[in-house]
Amino acid sequence: MTIDALVLEVGSTITKANGFRRSADGCLDHVAQGFAPTSVDAGDVGVGVDEAVAHLQDSSGLSAADAEVFVNSSAAGGLRMTVHGLTMGMTARAAREAALGAGAIVTLVTAGRLGREDLEAIRGIDPSMVLLAGGVDHGDQEVVLANARALATSGVRGPVLYAGNVAVQRAVRSIFEGSGIELVVTDNVFPDIDELAVEPVRALVHEEFNRHIVHAPGMARLATLSEWRILPTPGAVLLGAELFADEVGDCLVIDVGGATTDVHSVTDGSPEWAARVIDPEPRAKRTVEGDLGVFINARNIAELAGGADWEPRLADLAATPTSERQRQLTRDLCAFAVVTAAQRHAGVVREHYTPNGRRQVVRGRDLTAVRWVVGTGGALTRVPGGREVLRSICRGPGTHLLPPPEARILIDRDYLFSALGTLAQAHPDEVRATFRRWVTHERSRQPDDPTPS
Repeated sequence: MTIDALVLEVGSTITKANGFRRSADGCLDHVAQGFAPTSVDAGDVGVGVDEAVAHLQDSSGLSAADAEVFVNSSAAGGLRMTVHGLTMGMTARAAREAALGAGAIVTLVTAGRLGREDLEAIRGIDPSMVLLAGGVDHGDQEVVLANARALATSGVRGPVLYAGNVAVQRAVRSIFEGSGIELVVTDNVFPDIDELAVEPVRALVHEEFNRHIVHAPGMARLATLSEWRILPTPGAVLLGAELFADEVGDCLVIDVGGATTDVHSVTDGSPEWAARVIDPEPRAKRTVEGDLGVFINARNIAELAGGADWEPRLADLAATPTSERQRQLTRDLCAFAVVTAAQRHAGVVREHYTPNGRRQVVRGRDLTAVRWVVGTGGALTRVPGGREVLRSICRGPGTHLLPPPEARILIDRDYLFSALGTLAQAHPDEVRATFRRWVTHERSRQPDDPTPS
């Protein structure tokens, strides 16, 4: 018995191998899984990959020798990016949305002309990539050209991606000629008022990630095992979420980890609130809450929660909870992280007073059309009560535009969203069919059925 597709996920601490076989109904059956510690410290991530694949084969009795191989990774720490636009509320925010959606780590965002302190900060960060945006098409030119000249003489080592006013593309190319800095030009991320175009930027960031990731020790060998590009793990999750939403309905996907909580949503919002949204949002959005983690950042959650009772409970903290006290602590930390991350991701309803009277406006993400709330990976799927934690954010519109009470809950206990998103590069139809089957199975279960989804 053999595996048709093998997905290797090289994480910062754990490497996973997932095996799939094509089924008669056009789906991808998950038939095997293996784990091993990620072996960056050993000087070769391939050691951990080989151990994970061996674990997969030994535990399942299946061979992966002839499988089609796919890879996603976060082992190299992600792309460090700086983002520079014309205004913080428009082009800088749009560029940041595109970068985060591709799995980048955005370490600096500026708006307006780059000053001396900004350039010093950029050099100190030493970004893997710089994203320069600014102005709607055929709009302001002065600021973006000034920033192009500043970056061309800044000495940055990573490439500069230009995604600004299309009218000055030729001038920007001219500025960077002879600078020794690679320039990549793509469509404007904010081509017109109330219009976002993040997909071209996301695609280019994925390509740069693929070039960047092979510098992790041993990753170059993994790149030769696959015909497909290595995806950043968060980007793979977002790709999976996009296919899921296209096939079965708008979704919110939450991954609570030891250090961060990642939130992905795919939705256009509801008609009820559309006229009140004052800033455009991409259909697919990712946010990363770097202060919300249930192990490395557990103390930070305790401080945010503001309760003195948390301090003695932190003595029970464990990366892998085994006792009931440890599991309950992890569940409570997870619950706070989910609620806080969802509220930060969601749009906020505010009252504005105009000459014509009071008016409600929405800043940010409208989640009220979300039909599925998915918990994937990490603590959310490993401790009891994950469904109840996710159900707690299904409140509908209030101060925050959260998912409605009737949204369905799905627990991805085997953390397959990233694997399926990676497979979607080659097999989008099979991934869609697999998501349809997941949903059919979920709808057939009783609400109190404790079996895994």
